[in-house]
Amino acid sequence: MTVRSPVVVIAPNSFKGSMSATEAAAAIAAGVRRVWHDAELRLCPMADGGEGTLDAVLSAGGERRGARVSGAAGAPIDAAYGLIANDTAIIESAQVVGLTDPGATAYPVERRSTRGLGELIRILLDAGVKRFVAGLGGSSTNDGGAGLLSALGLALLDAKGHSVEPTPAGLEALSRIDASAFDARLAGTRITILSDVDNPLCGKRGATAIFGPQKGVRPESVPTIDARLEHFAKLSEAAIGRSAKDLPGAGAAGGLGFALLLAGGELRSGAEVVADLLGLDTALVGADWLITGEGRTDRQTLLGKAPLVAARHATAHGVPATLISGAIERSDLAELSRVFAGCESIVFGPTTLEACVTDAAALLADRAEQLARLFAAARA
Repeated sequence: MTVRSPVVVIAPNSFKGSMSATEAAAAIAAGVRRVWHDAELRLCPMADGGEGTLDAVLSAGGERRGARVSGAAGAPIDAAYGLIANDTAIIESAQVVGLTDPGATAYPVERRSTRGLGELIRILLDAGVKRFVAGLGGSSTNDGGAGLLSALGLALLDAKGHSVEPTPAGLEALSRIDASAFDARLAGTRITILSDVDNPLCGKRGATAIFGPQKGVRPESVPTIDARLEHFAKLSEAAIGRSAKDLPGAGAAGGLGFALLLAGGELRSGAEVVADLLGLDTALVGADWLITGEGRTDRQTLLGKAPLVAARHATAHGVPATLISGAIERSDLAELSRVFAGCESIVFGPTTLEACVTDAAALLADRAEQLARLFAAARA
C-alpha cells in the first residue's frame, strides 16, 4: 500500500545569532524534502514579539517600509516597519533602539532614548494608521519609554519649566509633566503590545533591576535610575489619567511596555498574536505533523515562547508537534516531553558553539531529514 506524502507545518522561532525564523523554516523544509519530494510543506516562521517579529509577520504578507527616525543615541537611522492592509503597522523596538546597534551601545545607557519609536508612531499616525502591533524585545534603552511619550507630545519639564532630556540622566531634573499636547489620535488607535515579559516598571522585579545590567546599567546605578523611573511614572500617570507602572509587562524593553500601556495599549502574548497574523490554525487544518524549534530550549520555553504556542495550536488540531533546538536543557526534558512529541538537538556530537552557529542551517536540515525518515517509517 502506498502511503501519501504528509502535510507538514513548519513553524520555528529564530535561532538567535545564526538564523532568522524564515531561514530556519527553509532549512527544516530542505531536510524534509530529502525524504518526501512531493510533501505539502506549510511554512509559518514564528516569533514572540522580540527581534525577528517583523520579518516573521511579513513572511505571510504585507509591505516592508522604512522611515528616518532617531536611534537610541540620537543619531538618525533608517528603521524598518511593516504595513498590512494600509491601516495596520508592525513595529519592532529592535529596529529602532536595538541592542545590536553598535552606535547606540557605545553611548552611555543613561543617555539613550526611545524617542525614535515615538517619532515612528507619529509618522504612521500621519499616514492614517489605526492599529499598531508593537514587538518589544532586544532594546538597548532603559528610559521607561520617556522618549517615546515625549515624541508623542508629553512635555517633560524641570522646576523652571524648561524641557528635560527624556533619558535616565535627564529625568534627574524632572519636576512636572504637561500632557496638554499629547497626541489625541492615540485615543482612537488600537495598540497591541507583544511581549513575553510580565515585569512591572519599577522595584526588585522592574526593568532596571532585572534587565538594566545587560544594557550597560552599572549595579551601583540601579537604585538611582529605578527611582527616577518611579518619579517619571507617577507624574506621567497623573498627567494622562491612567495607571500602568505596576501592570504586568510595564517593565518590558526598558519600560517601553509602560509607555505603550499608558498610551492605551493592550499587552498580549507575542507568539499568540503572530500565530494569528500568520494563520497558523488555518495551516494546521488537515496537517499530519508540525515541526517547531528555537536556538535553545529549557523550561522557560513553557512560559509562552513561540515553540510552546505552536505546539499548543497543533495539539488543538490533533497534530503531533516535534521540536528541533540548537540546545536542550537535559534536566527539563520531562516537562518538555509533556508538550512536544520528541525534542531533538541539531548537534550530532561534540562541537563548539562557533561551529554550531556557522553550520546551523545545514545541521538543522540534517536533523529534520532524520526525523522525517523516522516519521515516514512510523507511517509505513
